[in-house]
Amino acid sequence: MVGKKVFFWSIVVALGGFLFGFDTAVISGAEKAIQQLWNLNVFEHGLTVAIALVGTVLGSLTGGIPSDKFGRKNTLFGIAVLYLLASVGTALAPDWYTFLIFRFLGGIGVGVSSVTAPLYISEIAPAKSRGKLVALFQFNIVFGILMAYVSNYAFAGLGEHDWRWMLGIQAVPSIIFLVTVLMVPESPRWLLLKRADKVEEAKRTLQIANPGANVNQIVADILISAQERDDHGNKPALFSKKYSLPITLAVLFAFFNQVSGINAIIYYAPRIFEMVGLGQESALLSSAGIGLVNFLFTLLAMNVIDRFGRRSLMLIGSVGLILTLALVAKAFYLEEFNGIAVPIYLFVYIAFFAFSQGAVIWVFISEIFPNQVRASGQALGSFTHWIMAAIIAFSFPYISETLGGGNTFLIFTGMMVLQLLFVWRLMPETKGTSLEKIEKSVVFH
Repeated sequence: MVGKKVFFWSIVVALGGFLFGFDTAVISGAEKAIQQLWNLNVFEHGLTVAIALVGTVLGSLTGGIPSDKFGRKNTLFGIAVLYLLASVGTALAPDWYTFLIFRFLGGIGVGVSSVTAPLYISEIAPAKSRGKLVALFQFNIVFGILMAYVSNYAFAGLGEHDWRWMLGIQAVPSIIFLVTVLMVPESPRWLLLKRADKVEEAKRTLQIANPGANVNQIVADILISAQERDDHGNKPALFSKKYSLPITLAVLFAFFNQVSGINAIIYYAPRIFEMVGLGQESALLSSAGIGLVNFLFTLLAMNVIDRFGRRSLMLIGSVGLILTLALVAKAFYLEEFNGIAVPIYLFVYIAFFAFSQGAVIWVFISEIFPNQVRASGQALGSFTHWIMAAIIAFSFPYISETLGGGNTFLIFTGMMVLQLLFVWRLMPETKGTSLEKIEKSVVFH
């Protein structure tokens, strides 16, 4: 059973995930009104939607730097400030350029939070429930996306400025995040690595997180890992030969997360459903269904990830993704568009994705790097995820139009076959093991 304090700290930090999901999805309800208001051409309209993603890629690339230099807690506070500025700034923007600036700042917040929040929770959580607690971050992302759709629906029709309310309401959870993040302690592992005078503070936090455990032994293990040196007596950098396995695991995991086609399907669900013969209204309803299925199966995965393990969830998910994507490809090739088959396949696809890749990615990447390079390793995995998300989101309409639906989904299917091989041959199991023991098995394998 997770202690109340550790659960509270994890919930607070996972709020960064809620704002991440909300910020990403909320634009879907406002983009048409914004296009009309400022008479945006096709390029400007695309930039309005994509500018946050550009910020996210930049934020994920650099997110490890403030996490290491200023601490996890201070970085999380900075993220909360960025979210608050972005929500108020976009809602009150007097012109398009101001809107772009604040939307970009929100994107940076998303990118940095995808590095720092899983990092913090993995460092504070006891080994036996670390998977569940870090998966809270993904659960909150999905919950944030769902609430953005609900919120957009609630504010739609409130007049010509309804889009400003859609964007501005995010200030409420941003303020809650800003205040509550002050109540969480600094990561004990960061304190032991970076603040020699804060050993007692780190011990107190570790004692709360690991009641009954030998805290002196945990501290000793962390300090031993912090003293690792390369052959020249220097602290090893992330891109040293020593860390080649965790780097390979993180980059491939994040790569496969996106070449499953998940963002293409979430961003373009109404378009896909219309391609297979559903009317516009039914297509939008089916898209909302995807959000609900995503939410429910992320919740399920969160509750079994520490019992079954990360690898088991990935094996089950990979097989399910291969089957469902192959069925969608077959439907396109044979033009089996009877209105219901493809939406059902995609709902099942989302269920398998949420149960495996969706829930496991932030947990696994936050576990496999040693203490000394965890922030920069997390940033590498997060950056790979976001740069691939941008490539897939931008290229999907062109690829699907050029190659056709059948070939496009066949490519996604082939990528998931490669993912299954990756999980089977390369992916280690990390459940129930301390971060320091994972370091010994993954780095010094």
